[in-house]
Amino acid sequence: MIGKITGRIEYRAADHVLIDVRGVGYLVFCSERTLAALPPVGEVAALYTDLLVQETNLQLFGFTTLVEKEWHKLLTSVQGIGAKASLAILGALGPDGVGRAIALGDWNAVKAAKGVGPKIAQRVVLDLKNKAPAMMAMGGTVVEALGEAEAEAEVFEAPAPTRKAAAPAANASAQSEALSALSNLGYAPGDAAGAVAQAAGEAEGADTATLIRAALKLLAPRE
Repeated sequence: MIGKITGRIEYRAADHVLIDVRGVGYLVFCSERTLAALPPVGEVAALYTDLLVQETNLQLFGFTTLVEKEWHKLLTSVQGIGAKASLAILGALGPDGVGRAIALGDWNAVKAAKGVGPKIAQRVVLDLKNKAPAMMAMGGTVVEALGEAEAEAEVFEAPAPTRKAAAPAANASAQSEALSALSNLGYAPGDAAGAVAQAAGEAEGADTATLIRAALKLLAPRE
């Protein structure tokens, strides 16, 4: 299995690049977003890769991050989603956007990808809704996310009407995972901590996916 390649870009096409690795050329298919992030021809690029093995064909798909690669593997596990459709979704939304859309149940966002119809988009959201929290939490540990949140907690003041009591300790793990996911989506630790705390206070015992969806709705007006 080829998990990552680093080499010089020989040429670029609409949906792939040819990367020379010590005299061996690898044809790597990428999303539009990934292609746009790569350097020009002649420069060195590194891509995480996933190898698709078919009876008469081998295809290599490239990603700039491990999170994007893992989303590709999850998306292609959905019935009706092949590699081309997966790259279209990732190209349209990016890995963070895919996680956000699935967590919120926003199949219309998924449908915006080229070649993805409403039935397939709904299936993506339904099939992956329980896997989205773990994927959204990739890229940073819960401990790091909590440490950042605690550092800002001293200066973060939630409006009095929205301040909620802390959720039970049994819900601590779900809150930590939700906070990590929101932090990795780019929300300020203080804002994320406040939203997760409010969501947890309003739904005691809620699981990670429920907390993420509720917190995203609370944070939406601030975007």
